[in-house]
Amino acid sequence: MNDFKGNIALSNTTVSATNAALVALRERIDALDTQMLALLNERARCAEEVAHTKLAEDPKAKFYRPEREAQILTRMQSLNQGPLRHEQITHLFREIIASCLALEESMRIAYLGPEGTFTQEATFKHFGLNVATQPVDSIPQVFREVEAGRVRYGVVPIENSTEGVITHTLDMFMQSGLRICGEISLRIHQNLMCRHANWQSVQKVYSHAQSLAQCRYWLDKNLPQAERIPVSSNAEAARLASLDDTAAAIGSRQAAPIYGLQIMQDSIEDNPNNTTRFLVIGDQVVSPSGNDRTSLLVSTRNRPGSLYHLLKPLAENGVDMTRIESRPSRTTNWEYSFFLDVRGHEQDAAIGGALEALRQEAEVVRVLGSYPVAVM
Repeated sequence: MNDFKGNIALSNTTVSATNAALVALRERIDALDTQMLALLNERARCAEEVAHTKLAEDPKAKFYRPEREAQILTRMQSLNQGPLRHEQITHLFREIIASCLALEESMRIAYLGPEGTFTQEATFKHFGLNVATQPVDSIPQVFREVEAGRVRYGVVPIENSTEGVITHTLDMFMQSGLRICGEISLRIHQNLMCRHANWQSVQKVYSHAQSLAQCRYWLDKNLPQAERIPVSSNAEAARLASLDDTAAAIGSRQAAPIYGLQIMQDSIEDNPNNTTRFLVIGDQVVSPSGNDRTSLLVSTRNRPGSLYHLLKPLAENGVDMTRIESRPSRTTNWEYSFFLDVRGHEQDAAIGGALEALRQEAEVVRVLGSYPVAVM
């Protein structure tokens, strides 16, 4: 009996010690939260002072500075020693930056909609969850909204790591004078969603053509009998699936609650590193950040060695080209325009030298924008 009572006493002592430790830790967390709140508001006051200083110098000043934001995020990642992952640090500081920016300037962002698309997810990732957004029906409409001044910036997809370039976006740059102000890299997780739990019996799968392609092998294995129906967006796929018990949709996790669907299988993309790159478009010239990318539009006559002559100035000036795409010029049969991505900023000496030489060879050389490389 004495041993039993002794065990109870020891147990109570252990519980008391544990509770005391938890109380101390919670008090420490409360103290840290109080410090962070004070520092966050101090940062916000600094942002307001920045706004007053800028407006005193230029009443039309722009407060969104992609290069400054990229420098902050890169610096925070370099200082991060965990246990929070770099991606978590980036997410937290993006929201802090966005909240402070909202005190300086009210922005509206157009994106390829409707609600529930990956482009909406990319927009919130880059500009914060509280930014005012305007979903539109097409990539050309995103450009028109920015050109008309109804929104400050637009967000459009440009390429996927599995399925390649989005040609509609490239074609718009051949018509528009807008510039690329930033880029967003979003890890894409495709999810199968429907109204009911018996997903194996669905007869139709709706999704955007790119998403269907990104899940081709999973669909072959798990839903070989289902018809695959491409639609204008993953959000439209979710809407259609919400009206039909025989159908499922593939799309973003955000689309499921919007359209009253259940996610039955998550991350069904064939490539676990499936990533889509998006562009921020506007009329802003962005200063160097220290880790930049420059996009170019170049066109030339169809003559022997024309592509060689376009690429030669890049090699001679030590400029690293990371991507090249060709599109029909739309003015003359069998003539093409080339879209190039190169490392560095247009103000860099090497790129400046390459551009000068390119203008001697090409009919058209246009800088679509220099902007910070996306911080994941």
